[in-house]
Amino acid sequence: MGFRINPFVSSIKSSEKSKIPLFTLLFSSFLLVSSHLSSKETQPLATFVPDSLISNPSVSETGRTRVDFFAGVDFNYRDIYHNKLYEFLINLTPGVKWYMGHRWQVAAQALIPVYNDYGAYYRRVRLNMAVLSKEWDWRRRFFLKASGGLFGNERYGIDLKAAYIATPWLAFDWQAGLTGFCSMATGWSCSEMTRVTGLASVRFYIPRAQTEFRLQGGRYIFTDYAVKGEAMRHFRHCTIGIYAQYSDLGKDNYGFKVVMMIPPYRRPNTRVRVRPASAFRLTYNQNADPYAVKTYTTDPEENEREGWFDRGRFQWGIHTQEPDFRLREPHRMRTDNAQVAVSTLTETLSSDSVEVHDMKGGVQ
Repeated sequence: MGFRINPFVSSIKSSEKSKIPLFTLLFSSFLLVSSHLSSKETQPLATFVPDSLISNPSVSETGRTRVDFFAGVDFNYRDIYHNKLYEFLINLTPGVKWYMGHRWQVAAQALIPVYNDYGAYYRRVRLNMAVLSKEWDWRRRFFLKASGGLFGNERYGIDLKAAYIATPWLAFDWQAGLTGFCSMATGWSCSEMTRVTGLASVRFYIPRAQTEFRLQGGRYIFTDYAVKGEAMRHFRHCTIGIYAQYSDLGKDNYGFKVVMMIPPYRRPNTRVRVRPASAFRLTYNQNADPYAVKTYTTDPEENEREGWFDRGRFQWGIHTQEPDFRLREPHRMRTDNAQVAVSTLTETLSSDSVEVHDMKGGVQ
């Protein structure tokens, strides 16, 4: 049995099928909670989100730049050997994002080992991700994102992601990549960039129930062909989902996913920010299969809830609801705004008193 937690990519794995009542329990709880919450009044489907509610409005819409420094903890646990009960691997995961303006972004992340039972391969401080990316959209219906550099899951190369919003309840996704293996765990190790991967998915969203269904298929990074179906229920700051998949490499498998957004939910609207990672992501893999239906990430904080594109422009699904993070104005700006409000109020009261005086004097 293995257990892995970090704010970017987390997973629970088990190799003992007879000891897995947890999936059945979570599936039942998922259905009960979904039916209970969907019976209540939910927020209507939004058509516009003000810039004050978007995570990075000034960055995505203008040329202003911003730098975010963030960090999390990568916690790994497994129980697969009879002569050793538990093994742990704990890494610190500091990262940085530079929003360069006009939807250009540079992102990097490192792994710093704190405790290691997994062996010499995981003992070094190493770069885990370094990516340059750019987003485009046309009429906010067709979206494209190009990325290049060192990706997650020890891949490097170039990647293209695309999405099309057909209706408020129907959308399509595509991803294609040309990558090679690249790792700094035991020194520099790299292969030629010859691996071709490609994915396509169709997504259905029920706004009143805040429930999403996804059907995905394609060729994954270990050259296996697979199909996967997912059902996700979106809550306030949290998404819970279940999935089932079939691969010609790992055959059938299933599990669940949890994406929890990490507070604080109000962030300063400054050029440089220091914060925790955006999300905690946990995935349960019933067969503990480390190879089948695996892909890479092109953003250190990529997850199923936030998706691939800027939520301020990609207005579909959970992005049409109230965002997880709001911008907090600096203290100086709040003071200036308060002074302006007081001045406006004073001028208004003064004009009202003049009008009353004029009316008493018979001018009006």
